[in-house]
Amino acid sequence: MTQLDASTRGDLPEIEDVSELTDYLASGCKPPDQWRIGTEHEKFGFLWDSYAPLPFAGERSIQAVLRGLASEFGWQPLEEDGVLVALKKDGASITLEPGGQFELSGAPLETIHQTCGEVHRHLAEVKAISKPLEVGFIGLGAAPNWTRDDMPKVPKGRYGIMRAYMPKVGSLGLDMMHRTATVQVNLDFSTEADMANKFRTSLALQPLATALFANSPLTEGKPNGYRSWRAHIWTDTDAARTGMLDFVFDESFGFERYTQYMLDVPMYFVWRNGRYMDATGQSFRDFLRGELPAAPGMKPTILDWQDHLSTAFPEVRLKTFLEMRGADSGSWGRICALPAFWVGLLYDEHALGAASERVAHWTVDELRQLRGDAAQHGLQAEIGGETLQDVAKDVLGIASEGLKRRGKLDASGNDESGFLAPLHEIARTGNSFACNLLADYEGAGGNTNVLFDRYAF
Repeated sequence: MTQLDASTRGDLPEIEDVSELTDYLASGCKPPDQWRIGTEHEKFGFLWDSYAPLPFAGERSIQAVLRGLASEFGWQPLEEDGVLVALKKDGASITLEPGGQFELSGAPLETIHQTCGEVHRHLAEVKAISKPLEVGFIGLGAAPNWTRDDMPKVPKGRYGIMRAYMPKVGSLGLDMMHRTATVQVNLDFSTEADMANKFRTSLALQPLATALFANSPLTEGKPNGYRSWRAHIWTDTDAARTGMLDFVFDESFGFERYTQYMLDVPMYFVWRNGRYMDATGQSFRDFLRGELPAAPGMKPTILDWQDHLSTAFPEVRLKTFLEMRGADSGSWGRICALPAFWVGLLYDEHALGAASERVAHWTVDELRQLRGDAAQHGLQAEIGGETLQDVAKDVLGIASEGLKRRGKLDASGNDESGFLAPLHEIARTGNSFACNLLADYEGAGGNTNVLFDRYAF
């Protein structure tokens, strides 16, 4: 098996100037014909006979499923400290979130048709391995009936550091780590100006994505008062690394400003010689000077910067691409709908212009309020005197036209706009998947088992 990130990093050049950090972000710029779509989705494993979370180890376990995928479908196993924690194949990877959530990080693909095919193949492989074990998987924004203590604890070094740190900076960080799941899409940009425009527009529209994909209305077997409890959790996880990022809406926003933001985000760890060193609350600026308390005299490499970029959790995150992070996880069709929504808006020049104009009059204060309101009220949340349901109808129309103009056809001659069908229905009725879950729950007399029976992959 391959050791996960076995590099000591000691052989890599040290960062000499902050400009190198900014240049790394800018290196993501690429012409439109090289833009790709990378979809990530998480799901919960469970035992069919008890509806309990899938344990990390044992005959029927997370590791058993990983081993089966490796042996039956050619995935390459990756270890950390001798423990199987991930797989990779053909530009994609399967990794584990802290509570055992299975995450497929898809390969960079050209079309939503290819993305949906990738999702279908992955779920078919997982089912082929899990069914003989009497194990199931389900896509929800949050575990509907399990407590924190019920959840398995994936023994990765970085997660151990985060588990100890989270309660110091928020009350819900451990829930975020162990009891939530998301679907997100990673998209490209051509220039700094294009990145800034896409960042502003998509950040303003993240609450709409939250409302459209809301899928976490139950906690520990009871309604929690939210359409997306997962989105609410992010409001009390760690204020230093979450939120709306007001500065993105400044006209001067660009790569350098995001670099400065990240330099102010407290660190979690440093990886050296096969282990994670606890650097929680420490400053990357001190690291650049060789004055990091966790590693005196050591300076960062570009891999350390890559690690650090992954420890901020705004609704849109910048690396050498943009990550859309506002949606709850869901069923197969909704996994495909998320990339279709954002590609339709951001990968067509006319659609991006129309979407940008649609949200241009919204203020940062309104957006900050909307973030919480969307989590609680879903499409009935309001901004500027209109509901998100009203906004959804307009924005989905823009996205649909953007996908049609892209002209990416499948073998039957269908363009990508059909993947938006579940969202059009949600916008028409005002009922998100969370509403369906609550109806099913109430119809079963408050028994959450029916949700697994009905919605498991």
